[in-house]
Amino acid sequence: MRHQQQTLDPSLLHDLLVATVQALMAEIPGLGEIVAIDVKHIYAWVKENNPRLSMRDRFCKDQQPTGDPDCCVGVKRSTNQEHPDGSTKEKKEYLWGYGSGVVAATTPDYGDVVLAEWTQPFHEGDVTYALPLYWQTVATLGFFPTHITADAAFDAWYLYQRCALHGGIAAIPLNQHAHPIFVRDADGVPRCPKGLRMVPTYAFAHTNGYRAQRYRCPFLYPSPTGHTCDHEQFKKGKGCVKDINVELGGLMRVTLDRSAPLYRLLYNQRTSCERINSQSQALGIERPKVRNGRSVHTLNTLTYLIINAKALERAKSINAQLLQIR
Repeated sequence: MRHQQQTLDPSLLHDLLVATVQALMAEIPGLGEIVAIDVKHIYAWVKENNPRLSMRDRFCKDQQPTGDPDCCVGVKRSTNQEHPDGSTKEKKEYLWGYGSGVVAATTPDYGDVVLAEWTQPFHEGDVTYALPLYWQTVATLGFFPTHITADAAFDAWYLYQRCALHGGIAAIPLNQHAHPIFVRDADGVPRCPKGLRMVPTYAFAHTNGYRAQRYRCPFLYPSPTGHTCDHEQFKKGKGCVKDINVELGGLMRVTLDRSAPLYRLLYNQRTSCERINSQSQALGIERPKVRNGRSVHTLNTLTYLIINAKALERAKSINAQLLQIR
């Protein structure tokens, strides 16, 4: 069995997973129009993950565990601890292991199914799973999902872009990543910290792969108006500068009404990933007893195959009952 886990062609299991999804599509109308994305942590089977064992530099990334040559160290959870004086300190929980990314879909009657999965070492950020999972989902479904939902770790313009191109929205919380907030008008034009609508100057290709537009201080561009401002940037002589993403997805990301009923309805469906993660954890995905990345990936795919097989059996049973003549 261990030999099969290490040497089995991963494309065979992938094809089986695709087949289960297509069989589920035949049973469940509209499956895949709304999809959710999430990543589950997986503990590597190494002594460094054993808190009962006393070790120095347990989570030093330069000291690869001898028990698993492929696992990597990453942050499982980050929280802020509040001290008696009111100050806070960030506390991070580390582990050696892998991440299992999934795309899930749900319906009220048929439950949750897995549409795509992707495994990486744990040092990779959650957002790096997004596009491999998305394109795998599109290839499996044969069409583009209309809506996507995920948590704030997936707040990237290119996910909004995918939805904007197909008439949907990405129900993802806004994550400023500690950048200063510039208020936007409904058309996406930023306002400076003093609340003035900024002036567009020139467009350019941003190094992150999107079309960008530079906005400058309205008191200085296109020509000085003679007005003054007490902002420190104005005192330097150049005024406030803001480069914005003018792709459809970039504009959707900052102008999306996250209090609207549609957004809240879609965001609630993110729990389908949590239920899939709960099922996979019950099947042992969190602590696999294998010692290399290929075996971990094989077990992950097998786990999701079991979940989909149960979902397919459930869907066929429900449809058979609906077709019974009474």
